[in-house]
Amino acid sequence: MRVEKVVTSGTFNLDGGSWAVDNNVWLLGDDSQVLVIDAAHDAQAIADAVGEREVLAIACTHAHDDHVNAAPALSALVDAPVLLHPADEVLWRLAHDTDRPAGTLADGDVLHVGGTQVRVLHTPGHAPGAVCFHVPDLGVVFTGDTLFQGGPGATGRSHSDFPTIVDSIRDRLLTLPPETVVHTGHGDDTTIGAEAPHLDEWLARGH
Repeated sequence: MRVEKVVTSGTFNLDGGSWAVDNNVWLLGDDSQVLVIDAAHDAQAIADAVGEREVLAIACTHAHDDHVNAAPALSALVDAPVLLHPADEVLWRLAHDTDRPAGTLADGDVLHVGGTQVRVLHTPGHAPGAVCFHVPDLGVVFTGDTLFQGGPGATGRSHSDFPTIVDSIRDRLLTLPPETVVHTGHGDDTTIGAEAPHLDEWLARGH
């Protein structure tokens, strides 16, 4: 079982603005099957990284367009369902007029890939349906845009809320073992232990 990263580039669009972004697309699996976490910008590049492996699902941390804009195309390329927390349907519809996720994610769900459990944590704040994927056997958590190196994800746009994201991070993420590696939606990895001491600083700055 291993974690692979594919970095794709494109734009994030919301509330009338557009920003150039690089996204981390994560592949969790072994030599025969894989789970894709977030399908950003370039379906073919992700499919190429998957290779001949079976894709069990395309699991979305949330539905901002830079995280799901390639999901329907990737789903068709690799014949795998797209999974999304239903609270993010409002954001999904901003990215896709007609395509819809094939399945849902809920807090407490357990996905399976290569004999390994992937636990779904509902962590709203950056988006109402934001989730993280915790893999206890590997000591990693995939946080999307909920937690980064240096603090919480942005909450200054529609469908986001700072007190909610802080609650999610405090109650659902900072309770994980401190050595847990945090694989983020953008930028570099961090660990739970590296971020936990800074909670009061984030509260003081208010973002």
